[in-house]
Amino acid sequence: MAGLAVNVDHVATLRQARGVNYPDPVAAAVLVELAGADGVVVHLREDRRHIQDRDVRVIRQIVQSKLILEMAATPGMIGIALEVKPDQVTLVPEKREEITTEGGLDVVMHKDMVAEAIKTLQGGGMKVSLFVDPSVDQIKAAHKVGANVVELHTGDFCEKRTPRAMAAIQEAARLARKVGLEVHAGHGIDIRSIKDFVGVKEIQEFSIGHSIISRAVFIGLDAAVKEMLALARQV
Repeated sequence: MAGLAVNVDHVATLRQARGVNYPDPVAAAVLVELAGADGVVVHLREDRRHIQDRDVRVIRQIVQSKLILEMAATPGMIGIALEVKPDQVTLVPEKREEITTEGGLDVVMHKDMVAEAIKTLQGGGMKVSLFVDPSVDQIKAAHKVGANVVELHTGDFCEKRTPRAMAAIQEAARLARKVGLEVHAGHGIDIRSIKDFVGVKEIQEFSIGHSIISRAVFIGLDAAVKEMLALARQV
């Protein structure tokens, strides 16, 4: 039975589209917790395209479950994390020109930088997750640099829905649990594709945002979270 952390970034995307103060991702954070979510996720990007600094600070004050802050491993972002102190930081790659995160963090290539960021954040009392592609090499590197958690990038599978893509996730998840890492999964998962993860017992939590917020346009945020939460519990 897996948990569900809900990303409220795209509530902020809608707000920023008009440059107004609504809808408020802080209100969304309250609603997803009331619906039973196990955590709230926000991604503070360098270009501040959706979530703003104020959102992170206010959501930190009101979240009763856990706050997960997604961010790049830059000195500026690390400084914000040390100030705000989310329950978990998820380090992700970030390019200004991308619409959404396109792939996992290359821990093999950037192991020294990632290791230093992990050491600093853990020293500040935060659990650290690395958002990585489902690759054996990336899992080994994540373990070596001292991560607490790996979040497996599920975008390739959700786009293709092939046995090969699922096999890569299963292999990575098994290895991660074997070496003592907590296993999360996210990116591109919706109410159809999450059913394909039933039986992948190594996954302890899903991080899902866009599909839930999109679904909420039609059925409401409370119902959309509860619907996805029920499906996550079946994994």
